[in-house]
Amino acid sequence: MTLLRVLDGALLGRLSRSASLQLLTAAALAAGLLASPAGAAGLTKVRAGHLVALDMAPLFVAKESGCFEKAGLDVETVFFANPGDNNAALAGGAIDFSTNPFTLPFFAANSGVPIRVIAAAGGWGVMEVVAQAKTGLTSIADIKAYIAAGKPKLKIATLQGDTLELILTRAFKQAGIDPADTEFVYFNDLLAMVEAFRSGQVDILSHIKPYTSDMVVNKGAKVLTTNAATWTPFTPNTVVSVLQKTLDQRPEVVKAYLEGLVCGAKIINETPEKAVELLSKGTYFRVGPEVLLASFKSAPAPISFVPDLDSIQSVVDDLTALGYIKGGVKATDIFRLETIKSIEQ
Repeated sequence: MTLLRVLDGALLGRLSRSASLQLLTAAALAAGLLASPAGAAGLTKVRAGHLVALDMAPLFVAKESGCFEKAGLDVETVFFANPGDNNAALAGGAIDFSTNPFTLPFFAANSGVPIRVIAAAGGWGVMEVVAQAKTGLTSIADIKAYIAAGKPKLKIATLQGDTLELILTRAFKQAGIDPADTEFVYFNDLLAMVEAFRSGQVDILSHIKPYTSDMVVNKGAKVLTTNAATWTPFTPNTVVSVLQKTLDQRPEVVKAYLEGLVCGAKIINETPEKAVELLSKGTYFRVGPEVLLASFKSAPAPISFVPDLDSIQSVVDDLTALGYIKGGVKATDIFRLETIKSIEQ
């Protein structure tokens, strides 16, 4: 896997659509990363950008198990440490598919990028808010009591303008907590956030499985809430996106990619031990097999790929209210779920 930084997502939002795409395409060409039509043994080669959340496990299992090859694809995975870079790479054509927090397609669409979301990434209840054992916190309500007791401000690690921040703001609103009574510490690297929590630099971590699971299993951290509890059971962490031209010009490739993901999910749902063994072939997650297996088994529902659009829209409304999005793009404007629905049926 390679790390690609094309253009910061915030910069993308400030550029005009044409200028953005010209710069990103030039960067992709310079890096030699534009997708080629054919891969090994006649398979269609595509590039898939991703982060490191548990709901990307269907992508990794599909690659390691041969699911993608059965669907006629040679999939190259491209790792990004930053969601904005992942978004920008898709906009510029450096990758064909992007798995990213579901808020990022809205940033892109409001910047004029013709992005379309074709499925949830695969997995529910992946986002978790965990607290250091020494804080004594076991729920969001405990944070309110902690603040009322006049104790030092809790330091909370999260990503700004991301689902990992929005789960906090929604949970705090539900509990009647003013975010200003805590200290949000913003990171732009998911793994750096984990290390900050592991080393005790922050009190609370808003992150994703299996890294939160690792903190629970090995550090005694306590889960305060999850996205399934704070939003709805089928509100995703991340989604799979493509450009409109990919849908228009290569619908068979989009379908094949989704079939590969569904195949990978079937392995995880039915034989999680086998999935963990397959994942050990690559450097996908920096956790032990026992943590990974616990992460799969603690999911609130089997992996599927059709998200709750109403819940997504409500989270995006929160994002807009916070001033992170200035635009009128709705979930129904950019989500295209017909293909994944037909496959899951």
